[in-house]
Amino acid sequence: MSSAAPEPGDVGGPQRSVPEPRAGWFQDRSELVVSALLAGAGAVVIIDAMRMPTGFTQRGPVGPMAMPLVVGALLVLVAVALAVDVLRGGRGDAEGGEDVDLSTPPEWRTVALLVGVFVANIVLIDIVGFPIAGTLLFWGAAFALGSRHWVRDPLIAVALALVTYVVFGELLGVTLPGGPLEGVL
Repeated sequence: MSSAAPEPGDVGGPQRSVPEPRAGWFQDRSELVVSALLAGAGAVVIIDAMRMPTGFTQRGPVGPMAMPLVVGALLVLVAVALAVDVLRGGRGDAEGGEDVDLSTPPEWRTVALLVGVFVANIVLIDIVGFPIAGTLLFWGAAFALGSRHWVRDPLIAVALALVTYVVFGELLGVTLPGGPLEGVL
């Protein structure tokens, strides 16, 4: 009678396979949300392009509606291709290359601070102008992301806001609201 030596890790008895937990249908296909967002953005771009006034002076065969229509159509095309891929079983690769522990919960305080900073910028830009609202935006984003240099951060924020204001106004010809600093800069 020969008895076979047990394999390492063999406890004995019949081996049972433990079924892996199965996620729901939608959880396996969560990329469809991205597809829906892309399709929605494409539809908005196409609708806005179709509503553009046509009284522009055109210098060539391509009018001002051409680029928004192309971008909107490409957004819808990518959305459809992504949806088809996901429904056929395609999945995105996991975020393995970053130094992020995906099991830790998100820091909602940081997200809330960033949302608050962006909303404040939207509300204040027409009231106080871009240089001041931009300074608050840049400093607030740095603060929300963890920087606590109380002298350096506001100085960098002022420099970034002023440089952005001047570059857009002087070099690109895009008028940003100046607020109380309109005549000074």
